[in-house]
Amino acid sequence: MIDVRGLRKHYQVHRRPPGLGAALRSVFRRRYETVRAVDGISFSVGEGERVGFLGPNGAGKTTTLKMLSGLLHPTEGELTVAGHVPRRRESAFLKQITLVMGQKQQLLWDLPPAETFAMNRAIYDIPRAQFDETLEELVRLLELGELVQKPTRQLSLGERMKCELAAALLHRPRVLFLDEPTIGLDVSMQATVRSFVRAYNERFGATVLLTSHYMEDVVQLCPRVIVIDRGRLIYDGDLRALALKVRPDKRIVVRFQDANGGGAPRDLARFGQVVSSEPGQATIQVAAEDVSGAVARMLGALAVADLTVEDPPLEEVMSELFRASRERVAEG
Repeated sequence: MIDVRGLRKHYQVHRRPPGLGAALRSVFRRRYETVRAVDGISFSVGEGERVGFLGPNGAGKTTTLKMLSGLLHPTEGELTVAGHVPRRRESAFLKQITLVMGQKQQLLWDLPPAETFAMNRAIYDIPRAQFDETLEELVRLLELGELVQKPTRQLSLGERMKCELAAALLHRPRVLFLDEPTIGLDVSMQATVRSFVRAYNERFGATVLLTSHYMEDVVQLCPRVIVIDRGRLIYDGDLRALALKVRPDKRIVVRFQDANGGGAPRDLARFGQVVSSEPGQATIQVAAEDVSGAVARMLGALAVADLTVEDPPLEEVMSELFRASRERVAEG
């Protein structure tokens, strides 16, 4: 469904020192440097896949999504989406994709979302019967109710985001490019959006390419992740395999029967590395192969009320991956 080969996007950016003299000199002679926003990445995504597209700020994620949707032309490389070359912006291509950006808005500010829905029906030439059926389903799945009749300016951020998703999916696209769709939303609304994206993917077999800085979005939706840093691809594969590769250790979260059940942090160090310790609870990090032994020793030595074994947080896994990647680049 998505095929990318040797994709590059470079910009010529004018740089000058601060000050009036430098500003005047730049009128007659400008110095430029090349910024490699995307620097030779290759990957493919199959039909119906849900893939996380991850990287730190400035890694090139949004630039890549804009090239995949045809908003930007690549400097080099080849890419196809649903069998089309995005930069040609053919009508048949545009009817099969959608790009939802959490920081951009397509809803008409002073009018109800229903007016934007009607406008999109005309733009995409959606048959009335299909439009009514799809809108009814989207309203039900997103729990929009009467929101579609309220002026957009009166809606909360979460309510607007749900209406944005409905507007973007009225034409039943086969490929969803989602750029930070849950940014700024509360925990409950994030869960609603995630459930909707999963339901849409399963209902229509749509391909989803998701960027998000909320790792819970990725954990809940994306079995596979593509990770880029400074425009270069550094990982493409299974999310769980990434965690095992980068951080093979485990964390044991133990809750004690009383506030002083674990004693001082130094008393817990005999079981492993103490990540955190507070009255009634502690988190201890151990090697994966030592989990069963550490758990047995804790149960025998401590007054344990509850105990769970968890993987390290995905945020820490990603930080470690970026650090290791940059060290390899620095070493040449």
